[in-house]
Amino acid sequence: QLQLVESGGGLVQPGGSLRLSCVASGFTLDNYNIGWFRQAPGKEREGVSCISSSGGSTNYADSAKGRFTISRDNAKSTVYLQMNSLKPEDTAVYYCAADPLFYGLSDEAYDYWGQGTQVTVSS
Repeated sequence: QLQLVESGGGLVQPGGSLRLSCVASGFTLDNYNIGWFRQAPGKEREGVSCISSSGGSTNYADSAKGRFTISRDNAKSTVYLQMNSLKPEDTAVYYCAADPLFYGLSDEAYDYWGQGTQVTVSS
């Protein structure tokens, strides 16, 4: 059974940092492109960042550029999202998603999704 589990969310003050993890089980992660998405209350889900199966290509939403870094460790079947200089507007549930073919920030194309982890940025 293919499963993605996110962790690392929590409450952080503005300007702080968090590192989210996405761990895969039931399949070989290195065959999949991975995307990070988020959904704030009352808003549509949006793409934050993505990384190709090999890790050789990454992409970021404008809101994440310069502050977030996506990386992966295929040996550990884990993808990370390092988030620095966090802002209140980063508050959302963060999801990771996997797809063997699609690479990008559109959530419509990813086949497999985790349950999400809450990130709250507040003083």
